[in-house]
Amino acid sequence: MKREALRSFDQRAAQYDAWYDNNPAFAMELAALRASTMVLPRPRLEIGVGSGRFARALQVEFGLDGAFSPLLIAARRHIMSVNGMAEQLPFRSRAIGTIYLLFTFCFLAEPGLVLRECSRILLPGGRLLIGMIPAGSAWGKRAAERARHKDSFYHHARFRSIAETVHLLETGGFGVQESWSTLLRPPDHDIVPEEPVPGALEDAGFCVLFSGREEKRPCADRT
Repeated sequence: MKREALRSFDQRAAQYDAWYDNNPAFAMELAALRASTMVLPRPRLEIGVGSGRFARALQVEFGLDGAFSPLLIAARRHIMSVNGMAEQLPFRSRAIGTIYLLFTFCFLAEPGLVLRECSRILLPGGRLLIGMIPAGSAWGKRAAERARHKDSFYHHARFRSIAETVHLLETGGFGVQESWSTLLRPPDHDIVPEEPVPGALEDAGFCVLFSGREEKRPCADRT
């Protein structure tokens, strides 16, 4: 993650955390993350945990972030907080059951390297969840427009389409096994509660990709 982006979150951690207060979008994003019946093994880690809002709600034990100030808030939410970088995860190999990257993938300068690190620390049968704002949606376009302002938290973000994100996952050895979408109304409308829908929809405001490592199978003996 770019250090300039980390500095913004570090300096304005309380402001960013307050955004979630009484925000109906947060509840809908959580519903999409909880929609799957897929088993999510423990222990769980959120990379880019921030102030721990999602980690607390999703019962994630560990949180990693490159910005220190948000981790102080996450620790108060009983998240075991680790200051570190996604490109060099300070966890031993095959130690984590499920990894969450929520609103974090767009900040990664080297997503391939981060995915290799995720693959290294995941247990066999582990899961990787990507929570993202699709670039092609009205939400993504609005976020990209706002990101042009230097005081935006997303100033250093690069929003990606679902197709590009899936390609990066597959290149990194992860297969998408399930997906859910929400925030289907454009951002210029009032946010009203809605149920998440299955599938990865480019025009949604929030999409969750549930993936796992693709195990290499030995080639069949043709002799």
